[in-house]
Formats: sequence, structure tokens, C-alpha cells
Amino acid sequence: MEALPRETIVDVLEARLRDDILGGRHPAGSYLPPERRLADGYGVTRTTLKHAFGRLVQAGLLETRHGVGTKVRDYARVGGADLLPMLVRHDARWVREIFEVRRAVGALIAERAATRATRAQHAELRALLDSVREAASPDEVQLADVEVHRALARATGNRVYVLLTNTLFNAYLPVRAALRGPFTDPEAAHRRLAPVVAAVTSGDRAEAHAAADAYLGETERIMREGLA
Repeated sequence: MEALPRETIVDVLEARLRDDILGGRHPAGSYLPPERRLADGYGVTRTTLKHAFGRLVQAGLLETRHGVGTKVRDYARVGGADLLPMLVRHDARWVREIFEVRRAVGALIAERAATRATRAQHAELRALLDSVREAASPDEVQLADVEVHRALARATGNRVYVLLTNTLFNAYLPVRAALRGPFTDPEAAHRRLAPVVAAVTSGDRAEAHAAADAYLGETERIMREGLA
């Protein structure tokens, strides 16, 4: 058994600041109040505030300039996809937009993989597909399914597709437990995914695109039901 993580005061403050920024209490482009006043307002020490600031600077929501202050960044203009997990935690409606990108990118990845995958990658895809059927729990099925998609991205030979795949899966993490619907039955999960692997390993790019689009559309439908 794994110990449950314990929230620290920095974790709580980070979440409060994040929600206040994304909710518009601290608008993009504005400077936060002086540290002492802000710390008093949240009921924390300035040291705790600085730790939370550091995390949000690293996440891309804040920028601190010595002698000037801490400014809220316009994440919609200058932010990257690495912000998606944070945005999903703030507003689950982001998941709908992630689904749209997931389907478009996933179908394109399968198409590219069909023309570029090596024999060794074909063997890896088949082995990973078998792992989906052999998984012992919905959580394990879900993770095994993820590994198939990571392997498809690697098979394109394009590292950007790999990073995009990682980013989209990372974005699911805050709500992953609600997205287990397609993975409750290992045999059904395997059956849905098998046509994608078959098309890719046969080198049929058109069929790979169509199979991936159908797979992603069906699993999205089931996931949406879980979110509802």
C-alpha cells in the first residue's frame, strides 16, 4: 500500500493563488499586492508565500522582477501546453477541448506510424496490445492503453509527437479516475484498440487513420459519460 500524500500549507496556498489567478481575481497583466499584505490576506508567512510563488513562476502563471514585483502572466497568450493539468484542475471543461485535440492528433499519429514504424516497433506494439488484455484492473488497463499510444507516437519517428502525447496524457491526470470507463473490461478495451495496431503494423495509412479516429471517438464517448 502507498501512503496518501499530505497537503502542506504551501500546497494549499499554491492552489488558492492558482484559482484566484485563473478565476480572474488577479487578472493577467496585473501586479499582485505587496508580499506582506498578500501574506497577511491569506494568513500565511512571507516564506510560505515565496515558496508558492516559486511554484507558480515555474508553472508559467507568474513572473517576478526584483525591485518591481510579481506580475500575473497572460497564460492564454504566452503559456504552453504544460499548463493543461493545472487548467483542468481549475475547470474540468478544458477536458472537452483536450478530447478534440486528442482525436485529431491521435489519428494523425497512427497514420504516420503506419508508414514509418519498423519491424521492431511492430513487435513492440503487438506486445503492448496484449498487455491491455492481460491487465488485472481498470487502472492497469488504462495505463497499458497509454503505453500503446506512447509507442505509436515513437513509431512516427517524430519526437514532437511523443511530447504532444505525453502532454495530453498528463492533462488527464487530475481527472483520470473519472475516465476509466473504457478500461473496465480488459477484453473490450483490447478489442477496441486492436484495429489501430493491426492497421499500423500492416502499413495501411488510410486505415490506420480511420481506425484511430473510430477508437478515439468511441473512447471519448464513454469517458464523457463518466465525467457526466
